[in-house]
Amino acid sequence: MNTYFCYILRCADNSLYTGITTDLDRRVTEHNHWKKWAKYTQMRRPVELLYNEWFESRSEACKREYEIKQMTKIEKEKLIQA
Repeated sequence: MNTYFCYILRCADNSLYTGITTDLDRRVTEHNHWKKWAKYTQMRRPVELLYNEWFESRSEACKREYEIKQMTKIEKEKLIQA
């Protein structure tokens, strides 16, 4: 059974990116180095992992990702600092 993570990255332009993955280290490396996937972060490198939560199902992680994406940047910053 996989563990899923919902995560928040800070991009070089100070914007925030939210996503899900089963492997945080691999995914952050992909955001910083790969040309595939996550077009948003390609032009905003380097990125830094600031926050993550883990879930037992992809469905739960996707629901949380959606909730976070609905937040304002100020609300996301408060979540990161909590």
